[in-house]
Amino acid sequence: MKFTETIERGLTMWTASVATALEAVADRQFRRPRVLIRHHQPDRVVLTVAAASQAKPMLAQAKVRLSDEAAHLALSPEWLRTLRGAAVEIHLAAENVLVRPLDFPKQAEPFLEGMIRTQIGRLTPWNLDQVLYGYSVPRAANDRIALTLAATPRALAQPLLAFADHVGAAKLVITADVGSADSLPIQIFKTSLRSSLAGGRDLGRVLKLGWLSVAATTAVLLVSTTLVGGYLDGELEDTQAQVTRLRAALRPAMGAIAADGLLAKRKQTTPASVIVLDTLSKILPDETYVVEMHIENDRLQISGLTKDAPALIRLIEQSPQFSRATFYAPTTRTAGEAGERFHIEARINAYFGDRA
Repeated sequence: MKFTETIERGLTMWTASVATALEAVADRQFRRPRVLIRHHQPDRVVLTVAAASQAKPMLAQAKVRLSDEAAHLALSPEWLRTLRGAAVEIHLAAENVLVRPLDFPKQAEPFLEGMIRTQIGRLTPWNLDQVLYGYSVPRAANDRIALTLAATPRALAQPLLAFADHVGAAKLVITADVGSADSLPIQIFKTSLRSSLAGGRDLGRVLKLGWLSVAATTAVLLVSTTLVGGYLDGELEDTQAQVTRLRAALRPAMGAIAADGLLAKRKQTTPASVIVLDTLSKILPDETYVVEMHIENDRLQISGLTKDAPALIRLIEQSPQFSRATFYAPTTRTAGEAGERFHIEARINAYFGDRA
């Protein structure tokens, strides 16, 4: 089951990347118009053509009230023709966006997306399925990285998504102003509403179904060829019968050996909490205090207080008893505390005995 899921996931990613490349070529070929939508008031937006074609005059700004059931019908025919198949960029005003400055150790930069995703419920008032969010390009300084998180409730963007779909837009990007004059807008959402190459359908899904059809046809041909041309080999049947008899004769002895081996393997591969705690007490510095420790299968999670959190990763990695040490939550510093609060996760190696 996992093997088929892996194949399907890989095929989906591959067809999506091919569809993206084809759509990019189509965008350059068709020269889609770009329309900017500025969302300042709760139910009203202002539409502007970002780059008008040389053959078409610039359209005047249009205002639309999203609370109307058929808001798109208030637009002129020229605006409706421009929006059909256009790339729409929606700019949310700063008052509609929650902005959070974040600070992480520099070593956590490769894991920023996962760390922010798991902590979105703590960083914002919304759950992950209730929010649209994005963050700025990280800025490094003194072994730390700083960035800005921008988030808005998904419910705020739903009328905008519905409007873009009703007018027949092909692409949709939502950006958020962070309220600073020297800061660029942060992209919090991007999607393709329809494909110009697949008749309004998802081009990636069309490619995926096409490849699956080819694979299914090939499989049917191979099975048919095997059934038609297959035959029974007498010597192979005799050999298989002899192997079956030998296995039946050796099964009692093999069962006893397998049971002993299973017990020995379980003893060597199951980490003991006392040994883990003793090993940590030897490798952690004196100024480090472990507040919580959790062991689940071969995974260890510790949290506490220290003066240099990144140095703990190096110390744990140098120990033969642990590997793959990383931060699973942001390292923070609270006023009044002498150090940093760290959250580290590592893999416990299977064998904790002395190595001769």
